[in-house]
Amino acid sequence: MNRLFFVFLFVLVLFFVNCSSEETDEIPPEETPTTVDTSLYFPPLTSDTWETTSVTELNWNADQLSPLLGYLEEKNTKSFIILHKGKIVVEAYMNGHSDTSPWYWASAGKTLTTAVAGIAQEESLINLNDKVSDYIGNGWTSATLEKENLITCKNLLSMTSGLDDSMGDGIAPENLQYIADAGTRWAYHGVFLKMQDVVASASNQPWDDYFEVKLKNRIGMTGSWIQNGNTNVYWSTTRSMARFGLLIAAKGTWENTQIIPESFLNEATSTTQNINKAYGYLWWLNGKTSYRLPQTQLEFSGELIPNAPQDMFCALGKNDQKIYIVPSKDLVIVRMGNAADDDNFALSDFDNVFWGKINTLID
Repeated sequence: MNRLFFVFLFVLVLFFVNCSSEETDEIPPEETPTTVDTSLYFPPLTSDTWETTSVTELNWNADQLSPLLGYLEEKNTKSFIILHKGKIVVEAYMNGHSDTSPWYWASAGKTLTTAVAGIAQEESLINLNDKVSDYIGNGWTSATLEKENLITCKNLLSMTSGLDDSMGDGIAPENLQYIADAGTRWAYHGVFLKMQDVVASASNQPWDDYFEVKLKNRIGMTGSWIQNGNTNVYWSTTRSMARFGLLIAAKGTWENTQIIPESFLNEATSTTQNINKAYGYLWWLNGKTSYRLPQTQLEFSGELIPNAPQDMFCALGKNDQKIYIVPSKDLVIVRMGNAADDDNFALSDFDNVFWGKINTLID
């Protein structure tokens, strides 16, 4: 009897051990954390030292570099940088500019606001789905309270506030008048600056202070925000613009530190509404089937910049201030200067011609 009992007990133990093992095998493995690309180079935070590589080392077409630089100089460029995996491949200054000269980012600097908004959301200071008035109070527009309360932080970042863009870029209430429900109309407008007020209110400190601590100082940028009429414009050296481009290309990391949440950046550099497929959160997106441009309600078929890689996304500013980021080619390209041709708000004919010349260099 005792022997049968122990045999039965032994079999029972084996049964439960096997069941436990099978159940353990069925538990899905934990999600693998994002790893930093160890081949990326990041310049030091407290030094202007920056490692370089050459066109020849990358097996690019070296004979095409001089024509490219000649074209850029002819087109009123002041500075130009190409980074590959974070290292400088080409750096050129022309038309009276130098590596220490500050220049304005214009609307390319909108993407700085996007980045900081992502940081503030990660810190649970804001939620992009909240209405703007939750943070800065009612009456910030001339719309009725019902219509004003439709406008979320996400609408500010995706240019879908529904406010009248024909009133100019002023952001006083009298300039912010209702024309359509938020989310139903895409229009390029300076009202995005209210996002800076949202962050300032939520963090209980001036926008400039939060920006410097949470972004600027953490990647070694220089520069400052300068009020210019109705707009708040960022000025910096070209290398500082390139630092920001590198941060974005590195999926929001700087060396081993995640500064902007990667998931937020993925959202910000994807189509964020169904009206302008080529627009994210203040980032312009290539490779879409159609796009819209500032100051018009027309939809254009085709890609934003046909000569550029499809996965390219970019920060575009008035008079051809540019940050182009191409994940598939590990490239960050920066151009600062005066307008290449006529004055423009963002995209211009320069972009496509320029990318035709870049292709002859790197292909």
